[in-house]
Amino acid sequence: MRDVLLRLDRWITGLALNAACLLLAVVSVLGLWQVVARFVLSQPSTWTEEALRRLLIWCVMLGVVAAFRHGALVSVDLMLRLSRGAFRRFVSHVITWTSLAFLAVLVWFGSNLAWRVRFQSFAAMDEISMAWAYAALPVGALLSMVAVLAQHVDRRNTELETAQ
Repeated sequence: MRDVLLRLDRWITGLALNAACLLLAVVSVLGLWQVVARFVLSQPSTWTEEALRRLLIWCVMLGVVAAFRHGALVSVDLMLRLSRGAFRRFVSHVITWTSLAFLAVLVWFGSNLAWRVRFQSFAAMDEISMAWAYAALPVGALLSMVAVLAQHVDRRNTELETAQ
């Protein structure tokens, strides 16, 4: 079971990180286009700012998957540094279950929110439903749950190991 979880995690984390990097590149290009259109062409783009906001949300929610997996999120790591044996395992379990509970709340309320706004559309992009933007919350949280479980069974505390 552990090997299946770690294989699934490698696939999901790699996919999420690549997608987040791609979205960051798209956001950069759109941001550049917005500046050029406004200040060089004197014809401000009507849709780029709205697209930038929504794509940044997706970028963050996909990037947090890799952050969870590598132990790179802000945490109270003093307890992990100082603890040994059974207490360290206890602290690790508390961190894992707290993270999973938080992500479950994001899945629940994010799904509910995406469902409620499914008939609304973006102001500048009439044909796209607002649900696509809000879907980043439950999707990112679900993918992060796999990363949290993988982090629990195979710790990669990149931040703890490189901290000064």
